[in-house]
Amino acid sequence: MPPDRDWLRPGPDELGPGVTAFMTTRGPNFGRKAGDPEQVRANRAGLAERLGARPVFLDQVHGADVVRLRADWHDDNAPRADAAVSTDPELAVAILVADCLPVLFAAPGGVAGAHAGWRGLAAGVLENTVAELCAATGCAPRDVKAWLGACIGPEAFEVGPEVVRAFGREALACDQPGFLYRPNPEPRWRADLGALARERLASVNVTQISGGSWCTLTDDSRFFSFRGEALGRPRGRMAACIALGRGFGR
Repeated sequence: MPPDRDWLRPGPDELGPGVTAFMTTRGPNFGRKAGDPEQVRANRAGLAERLGARPVFLDQVHGADVVRLRADWHDDNAPRADAAVSTDPELAVAILVADCLPVLFAAPGGVAGAHAGWRGLAAGVLENTVAELCAATGCAPRDVKAWLGACIGPEAFEVGPEVVRAFGREALACDQPGFLYRPNPEPRWRADLGALARERLASVNVTQISGGSWCTLTDDSRFFSFRGEALGRPRGRMAACIALGRGFGR
């Protein structure tokens, strides 16, 4: 698998030195439930070459559980969780992406990744990830850097009052923090996953945050999208990956 010039990569100062981090775009599919398993296996092997470490994918369930990666985990016994921490340069965190927000973290001595759809965000997956990363590395939240990948954007993600309430807002017929009101003709809102993630991270003193400017649904030539599949777009899953101590393409 040759390096893809269209992949999203944090800038040199966004996650700091000593890590390899990127998010793939539409092309190779990395989701076992969204394509041919043998091709997915080959695609994941190609990621390992790019990372210089073995990517460990999770059985993502839209929850808030966080695990520390273990060398005996593989695709056939992947843990059920939506975030992971690695302090081992041989093990990379890999998050599957289709519309939910992937968040990659770097701290002195460790990295992490989280799958943060609205359910996971409301349940505290980002706060839990920061706590586990700090526990694993002995760092403080102020030392953690976070990078937001591509997800469904605020102009495309229409939600109902149950989602607004899940974040402790009243479902009033007006804009709320992280939600823009749009009658349609019944009350609906446009959710901003990136803004909600930044709010959650700031609440646990993570302030070094970057990324989050891409929309998987509206940029249909560049990204897979779960919601886009209903519109006839190709089916597939992207991967947001981070590893310690490697250089991209090595």
